[in-house]
This record gives sequence, structure tokens and C-alpha cells, in this order.
Amino acid sequence: MASEWCIGIIGGSGLYNIEGLEDEQWIAIDTPWGDPSDEVLCGTLNGVKVRFLPRHGRGHPISPTELNSRANIDALKRAGCTDILAISAVGSLREEIEPGRFAVVEQFIDRTMHRDSTYFTSGFVTHVSMADPVCERLSEMAAKAITACKGKVAVGATYIAIEGPQFSTRAESRLYRQWGADVIGMTAMPEARLAREAELPYALIGMATDYDCWREGESVDVAQVIAQMQANGELARDMVAKFIAGLPKKRKPSPIDTALDDAVITAPDEHDPAVLARLDAVAGRLFEN
Repeated sequence: MASEWCIGIIGGSGLYNIEGLEDEQWIAIDTPWGDPSDEVLCGTLNGVKVRFLPRHGRGHPISPTELNSRANIDALKRAGCTDILAISAVGSLREEIEPGRFAVVEQFIDRTMHRDSTYFTSGFVTHVSMADPVCERLSEMAAKAITACKGKVAVGATYIAIEGPQFSTRAESRLYRQWGADVIGMTAMPEARLAREAELPYALIGMATDYDCWREGESVDVAQVIAQMQANGELARDMVAKFIAGLPKKRKPSPIDTALDDAVITAPDEHDPAVLARLDAVAGRLFEN
């Protein structure tokens, strides 16, 4: 397993670039799943390889439902990423996660409906565990980086992913609070599922921009979200730099690196070669022998 870090950064709304990269270059990466959201910005930061992908593309042309998350994760894997730190604008479902606070996500509730959510189809049926959907190691380091930047942080948050692109109704927002969700967004699923299938440790930092619409008399609009995103943006960039600077010199193996070892259920003589060909980046290590 890789002993050298190569960090994939997925930038959410308002984060379309990474500052301070050395030898930076935008590189187009082809995948069997179609086009990723944008080219991948490759470079180094504090001596660590970094691969940055703006989730919605530069200028935000791609809607949540139309994101090609399979291509995005595949492209980062092809670019050599060992781990992924994702950043996303979120609405808050808790009074104590006020706009401007960052939330380190621990769990997900998936309410998306129209998205391709797996790499594994008939011919290579695979069931990965999503009981603990994020990497504890990355999450802890991200929380420390936020604190080091004087940012406010909540840890252990549950993120509910909705289809969008509309914001929630009040009834929905209040229901999600009853379900135990802490923050709400439109993009982290199936992204987190696909990262696990690609054996990439994944952490998600939510930047709270608003209180959704569960509070009496309040609602959320794009102008409010954009204003808070701009306020959060500098801290997010500083957090990424602190996160990178705080990485251990050597990367120790993660159990997520081998998440597929006990996940494949299709017998070898039933493997579909056409399906396997598309999995060369995501699961290629399983076919090396």
C-alpha cells in the first residue's frame, strides 16, 4: 500500500481553486464513466502531492443531480490519490451549528433518487460496508486543522443528502431534524459511497451557510448561501493548507485501502470482462494477479 500521501481535494460551492500549489497544472482525465466535473488541478503543497477537483466545475455550471460522481472519484483515483478530503456547503439543522461553523461529518442519510450510485453491476457484484462511511483518521486531522485556523468546528455530524436542486420544504426540514440529521446538502451522496467502493479513505467538511428553513419565519435563498460561502472561503483554503501541513511524513495503511477484499460476491468464473475493464482504476488491484 502507498506510504506516500496524495490528497484529493473535492471543492464544493465557493471553492473552485487551491492557492499556493507548486508546479500546478490542470490535467484532463478520461474515465470509463464519462467526463468528470472539470480537469484536475495537480501540484504539490508543503511537499505533498495534491489533486484538486471542483465538484461543480469552475464557475459552477453543473447541478447536483447531474454531477458525474462516478467519473469524479475514478478520475481522482487515476490521478494517484490515496485519500480524499471533500468540502461542501451545507445548511444547518441544529441551532448550535450556526452559519460560519464547519461540521466534520461522521454519518450520512441518503435521500437522493436519480444518481448512479455504484461502480459494481451484474457481472461483478460487490457489497462494500458503509457502516462507518468516513475515515476517522482524516476527519480528526481535518478538525484539528480547522481549530488551528481559529475556525469553529462541530464534530460527529450526520449529513442528509437530498436530491435538489430545490431547497427543502419546512415539513421536510423539520422531519430531517427528527431523524437525527445535523446538516443538509445535495452532493455528498453518492460521492462518499463511490469513494468507499474505490478504496479511497474519505472525509467531508461541511461549511454551514444557513439554517435551512426549520426555524419559524426563516427560509434559505441563494443570495444568503453565496454571501456565507464567500465568508467561509478563505477559512476553507487556510484549513486545506493546515491539513496538508499536518499530515504525518509517512502514510500508514488504512483498512479502507482494502475495503473490497471481502466485498466481492460474484464467483470468478462469472466475472464479466467488459465490466472488469471499466474497473481498472477503481478495483484494478484485485485483478493484478
